[in-house]
Amino acid sequence: MIRNVVVGRVRDGVAPAQVEQALRDLRVDGVEFDLLAGTDLGLREGSADYVITVDLADEQAYRIYDADPEHNRIHAELFAPISERIERVQFRLPGQRS
Repeated sequence: MIRNVVVGRVRDGVAPAQVEQALRDLRVDGVEFDLLAGTDLGLREGSADYVITVDLADEQAYRIYDADPEHNRIHAELFAPISERIERVQFRLPGQRS
Protein backbone atom coordinates (compact mmCIF):
# COMPACT_ATOMS: atom_id res chain seq x y z
CA MET A 1 0.00 0.00 0.00
CA ILE A 2 1.33 3.41 -1.01
CA ARG A 3 0.34 6.57 0.83
CA ASN A 4 0.52 9.86 -1.03
CA VAL A 5 0.61 12.86 1.31
CA VAL A 6 0.05 16.35 -0.06
CA VAL A 7 0.40 19.50 2.03
CA GLY A 8 -0.28 22.98 0.81
CA ARG A 9 -0.05 26.57 1.88
CA VAL A 10 -2.79 28.83 0.56
CA ARG A 11 -2.22 32.22 -1.03
CA ASP A 12 -2.95 35.36 0.96
CA GLY A 13 -6.58 36.37 0.70
CA VAL A 14 -7.98 32.90 -0.02
CA ALA A 15 -11.10 32.36 2.07
CA PRO A 16 -11.21 29.26 4.28
CA ALA A 17 -14.52 28.33 2.61
CA GLN A 18 -12.75 28.13 -0.76
CA VAL A 19 -10.18 25.69 0.66
CA GLU A 20 -12.94 23.60 2.26
CA GLN A 21 -14.83 23.46 -1.05
CA ALA A 22 -11.73 22.35 -2.96
CA LEU A 23 -11.16 19.58 -0.41
CA ARG A 24 -14.79 18.42 -0.78
CA ASP A 25 -14.41 18.25 -4.58
CA LEU A 26 -11.51 15.77 -4.52
CA ARG A 27 -13.17 12.64 -5.90
CA VAL A 28 -11.70 11.08 -9.04
CA ASP A 29 -14.30 8.89 -10.75
CA GLY A 30 -13.08 5.46 -11.78
CA VAL A 31 -9.96 5.46 -9.58
CA GLU A 32 -10.00 3.32 -6.43
CA PHE A 33 -8.31 4.91 -3.42
CA ASP A 34 -8.88 5.88 0.19
CA LEU A 35 -8.75 9.63 0.72
CA LEU A 36 -8.61 11.81 3.81
CA ALA A 37 -8.35 15.59 3.67
CA GLY A 38 -8.68 18.56 5.95
CA THR A 39 -7.42 21.96 7.01
CA ASP A 40 -4.76 22.62 9.62
CA LEU A 41 -5.95 23.07 13.20
CA GLY A 42 -3.42 25.83 13.83
CA LEU A 43 -1.84 24.07 16.79
CA ARG A 44 1.70 24.92 15.71
CA GLU A 45 3.08 27.92 13.88
CA GLY A 46 4.56 27.26 10.45
CA SER A 47 2.33 24.34 9.50
CA ALA A 48 0.81 23.88 6.08
CA ASP A 49 -2.80 25.03 5.62
CA TYR A 50 -4.28 21.81 4.26
CA VAL A 51 -3.44 18.13 3.90
CA ILE A 52 -4.61 15.39 1.57
CA THR A 53 -3.71 11.73 2.03
CA VAL A 54 -4.49 9.12 -0.58
CA ASP A 55 -3.85 5.40 -0.08
CA LEU A 56 -3.37 3.33 -3.23
CA ALA A 57 -2.71 -0.38 -3.69
CA ASP A 58 0.79 -0.12 -5.16
CA GLU A 59 3.17 1.93 -7.31
CA GLN A 60 1.27 1.11 -10.49
CA ALA A 61 -1.98 2.36 -8.94
CA TYR A 62 -0.18 5.54 -7.85
CA ARG A 63 1.19 6.14 -11.35
CA ILE A 64 -2.27 5.65 -12.86
CA TYR A 65 -3.77 8.04 -10.29
CA ASP A 66 -1.00 10.62 -10.82
CA ALA A 67 -1.44 10.58 -14.62
CA ASP A 68 -5.25 10.57 -14.50
CA PRO A 69 -6.70 13.55 -16.43
CA GLU A 70 -9.37 14.19 -13.77
CA HIS A 71 -6.77 14.17 -10.99
CA ASN A 72 -4.69 16.67 -12.94
CA ARG A 73 -7.75 18.82 -13.70
CA ILE A 74 -8.56 18.95 -9.98
CA HIS A 75 -4.98 19.98 -9.23
CA ALA A 76 -4.92 22.64 -11.97
CA GLU A 77 -8.40 24.08 -11.39
CA LEU A 78 -9.00 23.70 -7.65
CA PHE A 79 -5.65 23.71 -5.88
CA ALA A 80 -3.05 25.48 -8.04
CA PRO A 81 -5.05 28.77 -8.08
CA ILE A 82 -5.47 28.89 -4.29
CA SER A 83 -2.06 27.50 -3.29
CA GLU A 84 1.15 29.38 -2.79
CA ARG A 85 2.97 26.08 -2.42
CA ILE A 86 2.12 22.37 -2.78
CA GLU A 87 4.42 19.58 -1.63
CA ARG A 88 3.95 15.84 -1.74
CA VAL A 89 5.61 12.63 -0.64
CA GLN A 90 4.81 8.98 -1.30
CA PHE A 91 5.80 6.15 1.02
CA ARG A 92 4.99 2.51 1.57
CA LEU A 93 2.83 1.88 4.62
CA PRO A 94 4.66 -0.21 7.24
CA GLY A 95 4.03 -3.93 6.91
CA GLN A 96 2.80 -3.55 3.33
CA ARG A 97 4.39 -5.08 0.27
CA SER A 98 3.90 -4.39 -3.38
